[in-house]
Amino acid sequence: MNTSSSKPLAVAIMGPTASGKTAAALAIARERPVEIISVDSALVYRGMDIGTAKPTAEELAAVPHHLIDIIDPLEAYSVAQFRADTLRLVDEISARGKLPLLVGGTMMYFKGLTEGLDDLPTADAEVRAALDAEAARIGWPGMHEKLRQVDPVTAERLKPNDAQRINRALEIYQLSGRPMSELLTGRGKLELPFDLVSYALEPSDRGVLHARIALRFDQMLGRRDDEGIVAEVAQLRARGDLSPTLPSMRCVGYRQTWDYLDGRITRAELREAGIIATRQLAKRQLTWLRSMPERIVVDCLGKDPSGALLQQISALGR
Repeated sequence: MNTSSSKPLAVAIMGPTASGKTAAALAIARERPVEIISVDSALVYRGMDIGTAKPTAEELAAVPHHLIDIIDPLEAYSVAQFRADTLRLVDEISARGKLPLLVGGTMMYFKGLTEGLDDLPTADAEVRAALDAEAARIGWPGMHEKLRQVDPVTAERLKPNDAQRINRALEIYQLSGRPMSELLTGRGKLELPFDLVSYALEPSDRGVLHARIALRFDQMLGRRDDEGIVAEVAQLRARGDLSPTLPSMRCVGYRQTWDYLDGRITRAELREAGIIATRQLAKRQLTWLRSMPERIVVDCLGKDPSGALLQQISALGR
């Protein structure tokens, strides 16, 4: 990156779940004036604190945070909304003389920010509801086969139980009459109005990250059902207007807990399913990161990853 650029500077701290992104950002915030922009599709939801590992009230108060607790779990937040909000926030934070830190692990958000968005039809609640109803009859593997008939390219890269993405691909086909794979342009990267330097906290030992994931899920689960994520999901269910088909309730940990509260799995199975799903999320995140050659890798299992990040950011000279 050209450190003499006249553009403002923004720094991304990416990484898989449980890699220590929040801790690193807060450590940097203690040493220089920053504001944190959350790049996490789960942290946008109000009332979803435990299962999302949301920063504590004290952590949120220690440094300005953005794009956390901004919508109700009944609502949806798109990549396009994230991109528009982030472009605005980086401009505002830079104008205040602070460094914008983009912190999170939702790689689709990072991709949408840096590469722009394809011209896909917006979500249609009626079409989605009809698809969900059909999925209830034939199952998501059946819907996956239906997708294969109209868009084999997209079906090939999706797993048969990937409900959210199968639903979206079928929705796009119904609304546009064209397969999603034809509408995705694969356009090149756009020029951002700021210089973005991207760091990735990645594990040198995948097994250690898996142990961290298991420990964190155990902490989320707690010892009893009246505490932890089970109590949180029970409270959300008690509202009466949420369902397991919503994007919010499809978040890792939440959909498994919903199944537990429905009596479909035991508490031991909930723990196992939650840990496995989180490991799978981390694997997908690391796959995304490997496709970003411009990232600067920092070992999240090193002696002082926060210090290493701070040193590299300071060396930018801006």
